[in-house]
Amino acid sequence: MTPTLENYALGRWMAGTGEQHELHDASTGEVIAIANGEGLDYAAMFDYARRTGNPALRKMTFHERGRMIKALALHLDSKKEDFYTLSYRSGATRADSWIDIEGGIGNLFANASLRRKFPDKPFYVESDPIALSKAGNFMGHHIMVPKEGVAVHINAYNFPIWGMLEKIAVNLLAGMPAIIKPAVPTAYLTEAVVREIIASKILPEGALQLVCGTGQGILDHVTYQDVVTFTGSAETGRKLKAHPRVISEAVPFTMEADSLNAAVLGPDAVPGTVEFDLFIKEIRKEMTAKAGQKCTAIRRAIVPENLLEDVQIALGKALGQTAVGHPQAEGVRMGALVNMTQANRVREQVRELAKNTPIVYGDLDNVQVIGGDCKTGAFMSPIVLLNPDPFKFTDSHEVEAFGPVATLMPYKNLDEAITLSNMGKGSLVCSVATNDPRTAQEFVLGAATHHGRILVINEEVAKESTGHGSPLPLLIHGGPGRAGGGQEMGGMRGVEHFMQRVAIQGSPSMITAITEVYQPKAKQTERDKHPFQYYFEELEIGQTYTTHRHTVTEADITNFAQVSGDNFYAHVDATSLEGTLFTGRVAHGYYILSKAAGMFVDPRKGPVLLNYGLDECRFTKPVYPGMTIGVKLTVKEKIGQEKRDAEDVAKGIVRWLVDVSDETGETVAVATILTMVKKKDQA
Repeated sequence: MTPTLENYALGRWMAGTGEQHELHDASTGEVIAIANGEGLDYAAMFDYARRTGNPALRKMTFHERGRMIKALALHLDSKKEDFYTLSYRSGATRADSWIDIEGGIGNLFANASLRRKFPDKPFYVESDPIALSKAGNFMGHHIMVPKEGVAVHINAYNFPIWGMLEKIAVNLLAGMPAIIKPAVPTAYLTEAVVREIIASKILPEGALQLVCGTGQGILDHVTYQDVVTFTGSAETGRKLKAHPRVISEAVPFTMEADSLNAAVLGPDAVPGTVEFDLFIKEIRKEMTAKAGQKCTAIRRAIVPENLLEDVQIALGKALGQTAVGHPQAEGVRMGALVNMTQANRVREQVRELAKNTPIVYGDLDNVQVIGGDCKTGAFMSPIVLLNPDPFKFTDSHEVEAFGPVATLMPYKNLDEAITLSNMGKGSLVCSVATNDPRTAQEFVLGAATHHGRILVINEEVAKESTGHGSPLPLLIHGGPGRAGGGQEMGGMRGVEHFMQRVAIQGSPSMITAITEVYQPKAKQTERDKHPFQYYFEELEIGQTYTTHRHTVTEADITNFAQVSGDNFYAHVDATSLEGTLFTGRVAHGYYILSKAAGMFVDPRKGPVLLNYGLDECRFTKPVYPGMTIGVKLTVKEKIGQEKRDAEDVAKGIVRWLVDVSDETGETVAVATILTMVKKKDQA
């Protein structure tokens, strides 16, 4: 009996009602599952996520959310072989499935590690404070807090696992729950992963819900606190973006759409160079990985007109080594498209393109298949078309065949190459193969306005580059125009998409209290002993220590020059100062900082374990012999650290504001130093 996929809603698994959708094995045409996502109470699902999942996630700190995501990644990694077995039914080879399965899990790991970029708090303080008054008693800052809504992810069929995991990794780290709506043809893979996620009990209840089916009406219940993401065709994305509810509630909507991505062969990348070979390799890989069903796949190969024939011959040879067939058959390098419907759609699009740009490699109607039958499976040959005049025959820049299809086209000079790449009207990614830095710079600056990511391919990156078609968790994934005008991932940038940025204004003391980061001119408190004698938990933001004072002498400057080896003329040669900013020998900036450390450090053994580094330092006024300096050391921020294991010391990083002033009270140097401080509670 054919299994029916279930939805996970309101904390339980349930079947849908209404029209049933058959899901097919891409290689055999066999019906392997029934999807039915109708009959769900979407209003109740949103309410459940907002009331249950959202508060639980918002209360967690970034570090707690990150550790939760890491635990989830480890759990799914232990189950990945089950996903591989199921993934073959989508037509994906083992290598294709690796991108989807381990790429998705890897995204969880990357975002889990990203927690260290955030404080161990539920919110974070963004950028630098802003002075709003002359005296400094009125200021502003920006903070970011998790939204109180739900992330709705409407995903594409080509990456049913990666597409879900790369999105939820970000919204979970930000502190928002999600409702996942995978594309129907491969929803069985998404359902399998969600079952493992729910069974693990790692996420709080209400953090994740799943809709298997068309999801009609799901956007009728979004509000301004929600976020909608869409991956798929540009046409469908535009319709969803124009949904009345999305418009009336001003719901943040990010779209990642298919695009006509280009690869450009630089003028210097002639046959025999590593760059030429890498260019051919990238095109072959992007045409055949996932049978070309990638939103980042290369659709247009733009090459110098004098190298067009060389590229055509080399690409033909490379594709000729690509065996097509059942993904589990020995020797197969390219599997099937997701189903017959999609394969027929690609053939129709190729026929449209072939009216003016002939097929120079492959056969639309015939393909040799290993371990399968092209009559029942969605197999097709890789197809290369040739556009002899890409400025005249513009279908190559407008019609996308979402399969193993690419079009070759010539250019006369780099300006033409840039123009042709930009004629895609906005792409997720393009690449340029060149070993010439000037070519790379000219191309990138010319093409940057039309692309979300640009990869420069040359011999230096050959062994380590992740390739043209690989979006990475810490870089943005998205593009302008046809590509959707949105962005996913991007490290901290991606997390911010699920948070609300708010400007706060007030006195330095109030902003300090809100942000838990000391702001200049906020109230300071002095306590009964040196701050280096307090454990991490005992230190308070704004706690300050005022040092004794020291009068700088010429001997200090001379001795520091000898010890440091810094004999810059302004410090050691009074006869060379004419025409400079200085009126006499000036103390080294690093002497001032070193002396300040000597003044504020408590030499006794205590909870401070070590000096962790220096975040920032400015020397704001020259210090001459005879001037007297003193230091105020203030607790600026506290950042808890995780124990690596049970034997590790429980500790945290304390950021200290070091304010060095002269006898007039004017600041001569300011820095932020970091120390590692032991916690009193070692549990």
